[in-house]
Amino acid sequence: MGSDVALALMAQILWGAVIISAPILLCTLVIGLVVSVLQVVTQIQDMSLTFIPKLIGTVLALVFFGPWMLRKLLLLASGLISNIPNYF
Repeated sequence: MGSDVALALMAQILWGAVIISAPILLCTLVIGLVVSVLQVVTQIQDMSLTFIPKLIGTVLALVFFGPWMLRKLLLLASGLISNIPNYF
């Protein structure tokens, strides 16, 4: 396996990880920003206030996006495994 093939595989794997984790991270980011704005407006400075909404949002995002994430992960893994003979 040449270095160009290894770099292409690593780029494909890293891009797949970014795409697969993006829905959960974006959901958590949006919820965190909304709760932070509400804390600033109401002047409530409690650190534990952001934890529960983020946790609930993450669980709901996993339930909603979980099948899609699993399908993308399985496609990536099966593509990599099926092409093993081509790498050498």
